[in-house]
Amino acid sequence: MRTAKRTSRNREGALSRFAVAVVQAAPIVFDRERTLKKVHTLAGEAARKGARLVVFPEAFVSAYPRGLDFGAVVGSRTDAGRDQYRRYWESSVDVPGLAVEALRRTARTFKIYLVIGVIERDGGTLYCTVLFFAPDGEYLGKHRKVMPTASERLVWGFGDGSTMPVFDTPLGKLGAVICWENYLPLMRSAMYAKGIELYCAPTADPRDSWQASMRHIAVEGRCFVLSANQFSRRRDLPADYGAKMGDDPESIVCRGGS
Repeated sequence: MRTAKRTSRNREGALSRFAVAVVQAAPIVFDRERTLKKVHTLAGEAARKGARLVVFPEAFVSAYPRGLDFGAVVGSRTDAGRDQYRRYWESSVDVPGLAVEALRRTARTFKIYLVIGVIERDGGTLYCTVLFFAPDGEYLGKHRKVMPTASERLVWGFGDGSTMPVFDTPLGKLGAVICWENYLPLMRSAMYAKGIELYCAPTADPRDSWQASMRHIAVEGRCFVLSANQFSRRRDLPADYGAKMGDDPESIVCRGGS
């Protein structure tokens, strides 16, 4: 977890300083309830260090399905892949729902702005979504990933562009652009046009090129960019995860790069 001081202008135009945190951790994969408890613990740790805004990675509740294909090839699906997808769907989040209520309580308990990536289910479709919460526990809204990347499109639906909010908060204008969406110039421009100041970028991209992109966006948009990615090892995944990740429990699956 990283905390940093940020300086922004409040609604009266005066400069103010406050701490923010990006959480670089792994969820309890395919276990929504235990992951929500981990979110509560990590958010509390950040708040005790003074953070007023806490940002979690993409798809933190309950998993970014790295390496999985859900048994899908063109023209065919396997029974094992269907079962795997059902497991993923069962650990995802209804909006509104009990998981949203748990996240509201976390934000209210620690008096923080909470921005977190979840897998949202709506009907039979899953969406890569970011949820926003205020320090009083109010659910502010959501952003659904407009363009899932590559094979993500086999498991996640497309957002329709209607959920691209920028919230006017006492800390500054707050919004989120998810992972590969940051490479869409018109989407970035839309966020800049809304006056975004606290540009949250939950991601699953650990490459050095991601760091360069985030620095570019901060300069291009004249905003503070807060990018959170998971750090995970093989031991953070279930034994029957279903993707070839090796047998060494300490081997790194995602190296972070928040």
